[in-house]
Amino acid sequence: MAPRRRRARRPGRLILSRRFILAGGLTGVLAWPGTATPIPVRTAPLPLSETEEPPDRLGPLRFMGALDLRADHPDFGGFSDLLLDADLTLHAVSDRGSGLTARLVLDQAGAPAGLAEPRLFPLLGSRGRPLDRGAWSDAEALARLPDGRFLIAFERQHRIMRHDALDHPGRPVPPPPGLAAAPSNGGIEALTVLADGRVLAIAERLAGSAPATIAGWLGPADGRAWHRRDWRTDSHFVPVGAAALPDGGALVLERRFARLSGFASRIMRLEAAALAAPVLAGVEIARLEPPLLADNFEGIAVAPAEEGLHVVLISDDNFHFLQRTLLLLFRCDAA
Repeated sequence: MAPRRRRARRPGRLILSRRFILAGGLTGVLAWPGTATPIPVRTAPLPLSETEEPPDRLGPLRFMGALDLRADHPDFGGFSDLLLDADLTLHAVSDRGSGLTARLVLDQAGAPAGLAEPRLFPLLGSRGRPLDRGAWSDAEALARLPDGRFLIAFERQHRIMRHDALDHPGRPVPPPPGLAAAPSNGGIEALTVLADGRVLAIAERLAGSAPATIAGWLGPADGRAWHRRDWRTDSHFVPVGAAALPDGGALVLERRFARLSGFASRIMRLEAAALAAPVLAGVEIARLEPPLLADNFEGIAVAPAEEGLHVVLISDDNFHFLQRTLLLLFRCDAA
């Protein structure tokens, strides 16, 4: 057999193996921050109830105000979770694979007055490219690690990705055992990093080990030692969001939908001491249902306030003309 001729390399040409690419070796070559688009967002204030005199409190939560958010960009909407920094910088992810950052502006009374400098950008996969639309772009939960990096949980193609910044490429985190068995539209929707650095993840529609429970997990940030912590629920509510509290516990947002009554939401408080039990049980502290503002609330965030804590909710409009993107702000006087 004649010796095989070797193709001469072109000067300056970069030749990399497929194994090197899949291992993430192109981080500095192909990975680039997502292109952010400044977008004007119109905001309209809303009362807590549009049909009767609304209460000023829901349990320990004092209602500060609500905004109806609208923008003409085709990818604005579908926001499934959010974070709020101490300086009121807001971060959100959508089920079309987009990220949003903006600064929440408050008036002198502490009510939400608008969003400053809103930017919309694509979420990036491990190769630094925008996620393919469809099954790979359905971001449903957002959390932040103590070192500032972000965790995003996705449905349909169930997975958790870690991002150095929200507009930077993601890297996969080992998923909780059994997550692959979740229904396509029932993966992790509640995700938060607790005060001790552990990650709490709860699926939306994956049955737990005990009756009337939904699968959940507790583990370290690297995802290598998940422990089962099922979430107890009832009355057709399912968990759709979570936010850590400074005392080591968390708030878990649950949603219910019925054809006749529409949407309802409730906020459950999970005490830090309850995290040791195999089945996690929260206590309801607030409920939103008609005639109060009720929509497809899927995101909840907690941030320090001058007095107590800010608690923020955001709704997923599913890009449907009958639904809205609503942002609700509460003040919790006790931590």
